[in-house]
Amino acid sequence: MIYTVTLNPSIDYLVEVENFQIGSVNRTSLDKKYPGGKGINVSRVLKRIGNDTTALGFIGGQTGEFVKACLNTEEIYTNFTKINGDTRINIKLKTEFETEINSQGPEITKESYQQLLSLISDLQTNDMLVLSGSIPTSLPNDAYVTMMKMCSAKDVNVVVDTSGKVLLDVVQYQPFLIKPNHHELAQLFSTEIKNVQDASKYGMKLVEAGAQNVIVSMAGDGAVLCTREKSYVANVPKGRVINSVGAGDSMVAGFIGMFEKTDSVYTSFRYSVASGSATAFSSDLCTRELIEELLPQIEISEIKGG
Repeated sequence: MIYTVTLNPSIDYLVEVENFQIGSVNRTSLDKKYPGGKGINVSRVLKRIGNDTTALGFIGGQTGEFVKACLNTEEIYTNFTKINGDTRINIKLKTEFETEINSQGPEITKESYQQLLSLISDLQTNDMLVLSGSIPTSLPNDAYVTMMKMCSAKDVNVVVDTSGKVLLDVVQYQPFLIKPNHHELAQLFSTEIKNVQDASKYGMKLVEAGAQNVIVSMAGDGAVLCTREKSYVANVPKGRVINSVGAGDSMVAGFIGMFEKTDSVYTSFRYSVASGSATAFSSDLCTRELIEELLPQIEISEIKGG
């Protein structure tokens, strides 16, 4: 089973407004509500590509029940820890410029945190755990490190998709996969990532620090995969980008979902890039049909000296 952890889930309220005017009354041309949060996005894509997944995390109030009901409708297993506060609502405004307004979210008590850790302690060797997103301020800064240590003791593979010091703290515990984008990678090393060679160079530093596989997403310039043996670069398929929300999460889901089926890092990387692009070309998360339509366009080559 692939488990995902979303510490601060949300309802993502997608609003499209033509000719948005600040300080005026605006009318929507389209609005939709989706269950949100990076780990939840990973679970939704995993289910769409044929992998079983269970969503963990904290939910509360009617908004939390909405998130759970949506996932159940998509036949995704859930084992959320209930809290007193309401699950947050995030606004995704689509107009001339893409704008996000993200709420802080409810406070999480020590008791609720321990309940989640208890669930993670029950994972078995063949399971995989995905830790996605930032850590809420009401939780310990080392929450991901604690979870990684628990999983390391049982040889459970862990995927981490976060940024900054939190990411550096977990690398030494040998996560199966981490996925910084090129901006996040540059911040980690106080440098600039100008091309795929730079991405390979600094991605390999994370491999040397402990990560088993590192994917560096580079928007229109494709993506780089660093493993303990080689570095690869993949191009981006042709298409019109209409949505950036969830593209990185889709890459994570595509990689681990395909790896569970094939045990091939190379095949998984190719599927990962197609998955991220399929979401970028869609109004919601990607579909299996669009991923497979884009796959023939994905070309992968080894980065020499990477």
